[in-house]
Amino acid sequence: MKKPLILVNVVGLIIGVSYGMHGPILPVFAKNIIDASYVEIGLIGLASFLPYMFIPIFVGILLHRFNSGYLLSIGVVINSASIFLLSIAESVPEIMGFRVMTGIAHAFFWPPSEDIISKESSGATRVKHISMFTGFFVAGFMVGPLLGTIVLEDAESSYRFLFQIASYILASAILFSMLVSRGRAKSHDATFSFSSLKQMARFPVVIIMLIYCTASFGMILTVFPAFLNDRSMSVTEIEILFFIFGVSRIVTLALAGKLARKTSYTLIAATLSIAFGLLIAFVSDSIVEFAIALLLMGFGFSIFFPLTLEIVLSKTRKEISGTIIGAYETTFGIGWAIGPITAGLISQFQGNSAPYLVFFIVGLGITAVSIARRHSLEPKIV
Repeated sequence: MKKPLILVNVVGLIIGVSYGMHGPILPVFAKNIIDASYVEIGLIGLASFLPYMFIPIFVGILLHRFNSGYLLSIGVVINSASIFLLSIAESVPEIMGFRVMTGIAHAFFWPPSEDIISKESSGATRVKHISMFTGFFVAGFMVGPLLGTIVLEDAESSYRFLFQIASYILASAILFSMLVSRGRAKSHDATFSFSSLKQMARFPVVIIMLIYCTASFGMILTVFPAFLNDRSMSVTEIEILFFIFGVSRIVTLALAGKLARKTSYTLIAATLSIAFGLLIAFVSDSIVEFAIALLLMGFGFSIFFPLTLEIVLSKTRKEISGTIIGAYETTFGIGWAIGPITAGLISQFQGNSAPYLVFFIVGLGITAVSIARRHSLEPKIV
């Protein structure tokens, strides 16, 4: 494997560990320590992902002009600072402000990483390498919760110390991101125009499926932990559940190459898996039932990313790949922003289990659309 691919995988692993340590606990911290309501938890989630609706396009422009390794390093610096600042947060607006920073940083993580992988891979190996990169990130996200349980106690100080440790771990990724930048130049052969952003509109079914997937994913990452806590899950049990979630995602990504042979069928199955996982979560009360729900959702959330990106990139001219990656990630941002605030509002006014039933019903509708337009869910064969 080429050196840049190894280094970017290491960066993904480190960031995943940091995210896994603090991510599932932040909603519980906001609810129990800051006394945030479900609407406010949804707003925190919205703040985390709202920048991702706009910044990836900006980063996509920068990818045509600057070294992608430097852009990745910027993301690492902003990200580690935003997580450390959570340790001094005393109010919902403060947490929201720090999560806006995280959203900006995230936009400097994924698009540059995808750009590096795309340029270092041929069409035949791109799904494999993107799946591998995602797998390293998910592996970190799987291990992170277990490390978090070592630090956590049912005390405010342990939450804040956990955020600090997570920020230090993430900061260590700067070494590897700077090594990625060595010897890399900007893409002189690439071109950019705002009209090229319209290329993403050529994939309406992919867009609809992505928004549903990422909206559901955003809800699971930002609101679901608070719901689990209300269902009598302790912080340690929540971390264990997200470890199980990570196991499901790792296994799925390991099989991505084989699953890519039947892309359309796999994506339809992934949508159904997410929907039924949400339905099980709606009726669950025990850690075993929640584990089953997260195992199903882990499959769906993980396989969506490499397969849909390959559909888009395989049907796009290579010289505008940076722009398309930015537009693709912006689609992610739209879903991630919609999911938490929608779930927060529904939880506040219809009951904390209601969002999972609503998203299950929407998932069935998305599945029907994807079956009807199955032919559009196959990548171009090169």
